[in-house]
Amino acid sequence: MVEPRVRHGFFHDKNRAFWLLQGGGWLAYFLLRSLSGLANSMGLAFVLPTIIVTATGASITLLLAAAYRRLITMKPLFTWTATALLLVSAAALFSVLEVWAHATFYQPGWQPRGVEFLGAILLDFSVLGAWTGLYYGINYYLLLAEQSERMITMAAQANTAQLAMLRYQLNPHFLFNTLNSISTLVLLKQTDRANAMLSRLASFLRYSLVGEREGLATVAQEAEALKLYLDIERTRFEARLRTRFDIAPDVMEARLPSLLLQPLIENAIKYAVTPSEDGADILVDARRMGDRLVITIADTGPGLGGTTSGAPAEATPAGTGVGLGNIRDRLAQSYGEDHRFELADNEPQGLIVLIDVPYQTDMVPPLAAKPPLVANPVAAPQLATQM
Repeated sequence: MVEPRVRHGFFHDKNRAFWLLQGGGWLAYFLLRSLSGLANSMGLAFVLPTIIVTATGASITLLLAAAYRRLITMKPLFTWTATALLLVSAAALFSVLEVWAHATFYQPGWQPRGVEFLGAILLDFSVLGAWTGLYYGINYYLLLAEQSERMITMAAQANTAQLAMLRYQLNPHFLFNTLNSISTLVLLKQTDRANAMLSRLASFLRYSLVGEREGLATVAQEAEALKLYLDIERTRFEARLRTRFDIAPDVMEARLPSLLLQPLIENAIKYAVTPSEDGADILVDARRMGDRLVITIADTGPGLGGTTSGAPAEATPAGTGVGLGNIRDRLAQSYGEDHRFELADNEPQGLIVLIDVPYQTDMVPPLAAKPPLVANPVAAPQLATQM
């Protein structure tokens, strides 16, 4: 039989399955023919030619199996033409041997004539035709199952590759900004601060490499990574960068794509902390709402196209380039349509970003999109100016 790697069920071991079906099928054929003969008062003498006929049929089908194993991989026109010719030839041979066995061991000198001869041919052709149909049907089923499994594997690999590509977009982006800051500190001869920043960068990259292999991280791990990143940035901004983490204990083990939140913190620093002389506050909030994980990142910056301390914002958060687009793509790759990613103005000032995804302790491919429980971003915790 063909060699698809079906890994479950009755056909886990295809060779064993073939012999079970082959033996069971021809045993059933023998019992049916024998009982039919006995029921028609043909006596025990009919059993011997039935044994010979059964062995003959089983042998012929083994030869057919060897031929079909090669034909099934060829072009359909050739496969079905050759199969039909083989089937007719095998049925003719089967009929000749059956008539010989019957005339030799049960009714010496008997010769089929007319309808009797046609009946023998049709019966054997039907038996071999049914066997052929089952053989091709089972093998095409196995081929289809193998192709489906391969397609699922390829889709998963493509999804993994896409997620990896999206992560690779972030690494050069983040490294450029951080190394540029370190270079500035070196030029200003602030070597202690530059060394501290390099040490924190090494710790952050170590986490990034672990996350690169696993692809996922717990909320607790993501929070630690964000704190490492904020320590790097705090070397530059000092007291102007004020942060707070409000993460519920029951979401610490929830899983999400690693380094998903870092671009949001980076944008908050770029558009809320950097333009303002007083800096800004950043809040990271995570909580469970039913079967959903809801994460909000809020700041006290200019908000959607606003101003901070009278200074015009450099750009609206919607136009921040690779960061937000990358997050949208990674969420779509990981959850399909079963997620929400929204930006809204924080009250009384700033921007709030909402991420609403399924609560999972082990990441699995999305099965069906479900409406998230959070109706709108206003329901998420808002960041007050006094922190």
